[in-house]
Amino acid sequence: MWGAMGAACTQLQRLTECLQDPEKVARFQQACGVQSSATHEERDTQEAAGDGPRLRVSRHQNGLQENGAAGCPGDKKKKMQPLRRNSLTGEEGQHFIIRNRLLYYLFTLGTELGNELFYISFFPFWIWNVDAHVGRRVIVIWVWVMYLGQCTKDLIRWPRPPSPPVLKLEVFYNSEYGMPSTHAMSGTAIPLALLLLTWGRWQFPFVLGLLLAMVWCSLVCLSRVYMGMHSILDVVAGVLYAILILIVFHPALDIIDNFNLTYKYAPFIIISLHLALGIFSFTLDTWSTSRGDTAEILGSGAGIACGSHVSYMLGLLKEPSPDTLPFTIPPFTVTLLGKAMLRVLIGLVVLLLIRAVMKMITIPMACKVFGIPCDDVRKARQRMEVELPYRYLTYGTVGFAVMFIVPYLFTWVGLH
Repeated sequence: MWGAMGAACTQLQRLTECLQDPEKVARFQQACGVQSSATHEERDTQEAAGDGPRLRVSRHQNGLQENGAAGCPGDKKKKMQPLRRNSLTGEEGQHFIIRNRLLYYLFTLGTELGNELFYISFFPFWIWNVDAHVGRRVIVIWVWVMYLGQCTKDLIRWPRPPSPPVLKLEVFYNSEYGMPSTHAMSGTAIPLALLLLTWGRWQFPFVLGLLLAMVWCSLVCLSRVYMGMHSILDVVAGVLYAILILIVFHPALDIIDNFNLTYKYAPFIIISLHLALGIFSFTLDTWSTSRGDTAEILGSGAGIACGSHVSYMLGLLKEPSPDTLPFTIPPFTVTLLGKAMLRVLIGLVVLLLIRAVMKMITIPMACKVFGIPCDDVRKARQRMEVELPYRYLTYGTVGFAVMFIVPYLFTWVGLH
């Protein structure tokens, strides 16, 4: 028996090492048309010197520019750099060449499905135009998935795939650890949660919903390998971890949502819990962008929950009677689409204004309260005393606006 267990452990270790191999990430990038910007002459020089196929990567000097020296004659290619530079770390990334533009734009879309721009657009759109009941519950899942994923990264502390051989097409999250992929976690949890929570509440073909969820998840997961930000093991672990969290929290969503809406002291408990979780996450490791992202996620979740409570207490949240379920998807008329676009336009302008104002207020305020020099904002924001209140208060206010301020504005102007 012990021999069988030892053999199984050995096979598992080999599988883990295989899935974590950065060469597999590099080969996937090459198969998708991603190449180093090193010229053929540089490649020949390196190979002659015995360096093998690992190419020297050039640092970022300019933006997007033509490259006529690299690659085969006649190929129409661009020397490119990562699109999103991290202003806090100052990392600018490396040049690379894209031979397959379609895959590049497709996987860029996939990776954006796990970034702030998507969250601040998609969640409000769903709440304002589709179903706030489902939206609140999906955000609960998203908060726990992202929080546990970020904390797990700082506990395991596995690095991202090294470069070389991997080409980093994105550098924004390069200062974070890699295991598990939180992009893969959110890209798994959000579509699956939407499918589970809308099935039976809305009339639609389940197979179609499952297919869309699988496409969403696959696009996000493959994009992280394509971008050179995660190993295959990071992505697989992220998918399985998200499914586990979804299994645990899905049965409790009704209880959590009912507590957030109806319990008298819910806002106090919500704010205290999310703040305590944020403080705990800031003590796990040295500074990285994951700490600010964690505070941002917790602040958003607290703001959404508190805004839901206030809206419910003021009678702005009206749940349909059970006999009206399931809902049918309404026809897409010009009036329906026009109102939806108007809600999104007005609402996002309000949210972006609130975020900008809160950022202008909270960073200097935190620096003044804790006696931290504010002349270098980059360094100041790497301190917990600044990063935590700035992210928590700013995105907590944004979340509160999503559930209360903006819907109240819609009621006032006749767009509710």
